[in-house]
Amino acid sequence: MPRITCFILLCALYSASVLHAQAGAADSQTTRLRIPRVSRAPQFTDFLNGTPREAELVVTDFRQYSPGDGQPATQPTTAYLSHDDRNLYVAYICKDDPRLIRARVSKHDQIMHDDRVVLNIDTFHDHRHMYWFDINPYGVQADGNVTDGVEDDPSWDTLWHSEGRIVDDGYVVFAAIPFRSFRFPSGSEQTWGLILGRFIQRNNEFSVWPRMSSRKPGHVQQGGDMEGLRDISPGRNIQFIPYGLFSAARFLDTSAGAAPRYATQREGRAGLDTKIVIKDAFTFDLALNPDFSQVESDEPQVTVNQRYEVLFPEKRPFFLENAGYFMTPLRLFFSRRIVDPSVGARLTGKIGKWALGALFAGDEGPGKRLPAAHPLFEKHSPVGAVRLQREFRHGGRVSTLAAMATTQELGAFHNRVFSLDARLQPLRNWIFTGQAVTSNTRTAEGRKLAGPAYYADWRHAGRHFVWRSRYTDISPDFRAGLGFIRRVDIRETYQDIGYLWRPENGPIQSIGPVFTWYSFHDHSGRLTDWNVSPEIRVTALRGTAFAYEREASYEYYGGIGFRQYAHESEFRTEWFRWLTVSGELNIGDGINYRPAAGLRPFTGKARQTGVTFTLRPGARLQMDETYIFSGLRTGRNSGLAGVAEGTAVYNNHLVRSKVNYQFSRRLSLRFILDYNSVLPNTSLARLDKDKSVNVDALFTYMVNPGTALHAGYTDLYENYRLDPSRSPALERIADPTLNTGRQFFVKLSYLLRF
Repeated sequence: MPRITCFILLCALYSASVLHAQAGAADSQTTRLRIPRVSRAPQFTDFLNGTPREAELVVTDFRQYSPGDGQPATQPTTAYLSHDDRNLYVAYICKDDPRLIRARVSKHDQIMHDDRVVLNIDTFHDHRHMYWFDINPYGVQADGNVTDGVEDDPSWDTLWHSEGRIVDDGYVVFAAIPFRSFRFPSGSEQTWGLILGRFIQRNNEFSVWPRMSSRKPGHVQQGGDMEGLRDISPGRNIQFIPYGLFSAARFLDTSAGAAPRYATQREGRAGLDTKIVIKDAFTFDLALNPDFSQVESDEPQVTVNQRYEVLFPEKRPFFLENAGYFMTPLRLFFSRRIVDPSVGARLTGKIGKWALGALFAGDEGPGKRLPAAHPLFEKHSPVGAVRLQREFRHGGRVSTLAAMATTQELGAFHNRVFSLDARLQPLRNWIFTGQAVTSNTRTAEGRKLAGPAYYADWRHAGRHFVWRSRYTDISPDFRAGLGFIRRVDIRETYQDIGYLWRPENGPIQSIGPVFTWYSFHDHSGRLTDWNVSPEIRVTALRGTAFAYEREASYEYYGGIGFRQYAHESEFRTEWFRWLTVSGELNIGDGINYRPAAGLRPFTGKARQTGVTFTLRPGARLQMDETYIFSGLRTGRNSGLAGVAEGTAVYNNHLVRSKVNYQFSRRLSLRFILDYNSVLPNTSLARLDKDKSVNVDALFTYMVNPGTALHAGYTDLYENYRLDPSRSPALERIADPTLNTGRQFFVKLSYLLRF
């Protein structure tokens, strides 16, 4: 604790001395709008044809948030708002050259690279949380939650109506959002926070009302006020989503103790997801006999020769929704740890300045991984997480204090974690985040482990100057069974400082250096890692960005200290609306973490390259081609007797071809072809030669996020030969010609809302 205390005091003194003048500056007055009530609901055709409406509020003063800071938007935008007792209505008329508009017909929530308009609503007027609704020029929707200081959550979905059309001088969109589609406190008159916005992708431009600035932290607390909402109510909001699933699979069964053989499995199941809104504030979700499988496949990542676990993000809808309620600085809850739940229940919501998230699931995964003879085989592992948060508002700034607990157990094993975390904004542009955690674990063998973890982070977010200082302390016996903690027994100090120039004219929008430094010590005081990385970053028009970094580092592994140097570069551009190109190149020293038997870890020359091309030949077709290469060769300092410099240690190739055709906003067909090969030099690396080809096809008819039909097919081939007359019967060969898994499934769900 002494190091943490000194760290916090030093950061506080530094920030106070630098920003003493800012501390006393008064925040600007919030802009207010009064939304008129109408008896005749406006229609999309009214705005297309210029038909007069009964009444509406008109907003035209859109100012740039980026790349400019308060300058007028480059294209005229007009928003129209009104409401009745059931819906909030909003329409945008966006002037532009239709040949330059970037948009396509796509699935729900997949319009983040399109031109689009934005409506953000803070229904609890807490200046911290907002619902967001995005609409592209074809009327395709995206929605989610925004929380200042937390990553945006696109998993929240609701029912609302939207339309859009590209016209001769731009595009027009219209939305009708039922009040029952989101939560708000009871009262005869409502005052909500409001942000209106528009994205113009070719300019990297985001313009908003009211005027907002990146010189101030957060978005929600800079919103305006929307008044005039009288005598509205979300009413009853009870949802039932029954589903039915049929799947047929054929796979190669390689269970321990049995000869490899093909097995078939057919399954039909039904379940029910229930959502109940309690007193306009809390949402209770209950999944009975749920299907927690994910429809979309994981994006390819390099997993070969990695020292620490690779993070694959959650894709299952039940765990995605309202995931922000369980987010903490140290990631104590990672829902993919819940492998195969048989039941799930969740309560999330907010009353006044209090927010609560609670989740329970019965996980069959740990029990199924045990041998059949084990007494706990197929037993359920109950898991739970709860987080309670209190918000404090002071001088126009919002701070939070929260407590969290997680639990997991199976037989004699248990893991329990308790945490306190805080997010404080003592000065306008400076934010402190801190967390203190303790864990208590008993292993299946009866061994007891317990230990604390601490986290402290100071950061300054500005338009030009950025600075961050972080300290992390995780004890050797700390365990977070439901979390994602890559390593324990660390004391990390991290510094990041940079400055960006923002030219007012020309294609370059920002350019500047960033300097990063960090070091790790273990709790015995040994230096285990350090890294120094000067970097240059450039952003330009049309989604173009470039970064180059020169890295010097030290790593202690396997009883050996390694000095390493590397060059890293990243590039991305959407210069043409039909093409996006992104790539990265990392060349330098690398450690072989999986040396062959009899060898110690050694360094070599590493290279990792990745490139992705996204082609959009039309508004409905998208093709993505991705290639990732990771390899290691021996170098001058490898220290391997009798091995020539430049000898391959391993090569890993990942290739993905993805095609999506959107017949309409509801109907789509997606096809993925994946190739993965690991080609090791087995005399130098403890890796298997592995090649696989996977085919994945998915047909989707989605009326809304709750009502959908999915039909999917997967086919996996690996580099094996199966010959029951030989021992072993399963033998690796050169090419992936053996089918080891094949599945077809159909899933139908239907949303009922009362």
